[in-house]
Amino acid sequence: MPLSEHEQRMLDQIESALYAEDPKFASTVRGSRLGMAGSRRRLQAGALFVVGLALLIAGVALPVKPGGFPIISLLGFLVMFGAGVLLLVGSRRGKSVGDAPRGSGSGSGQGTRARGNRKSGGGFTHRMEERFRRRFEQE
Repeated sequence: MPLSEHEQRMLDQIESALYAEDPKFASTVRGSRLGMAGSRRRLQAGALFVVGLALLIAGVALPVKPGGFPIISLLGFLVMFGAGVLLLVGSRRGKSVGDAPRGSGSGSGQGTRARGNRKSGGGFTHRMEERFRRRFEQE
């Protein structure tokens, strides 16, 4: 369904505001297909995991064990481990890019304040402490 002219103008305004606020994130999002890459990586990792599982089971079932060591099972385990690493590395990249716009709220400048805390090394506990202080100051 195509956008109306009003919706298209609003989308353009949001896009220009995003470029003004965080040009690095905007260029990252525009330059890559995050959804396609993430789902493709999950599919590859899943297929690799299934192949590794098949090798693991085949290594136990088949009588081919040089020196009494199930080398095929070890190979299957390594393939499964590689699939898990592939899945974790792919999901971390997606999260680091996807988490960037969360602190950008519209309103009384709280989004820039929260984003500044995150950049200065403040983690979850630091944000919780800041929220507690603000509530305490308001009362």
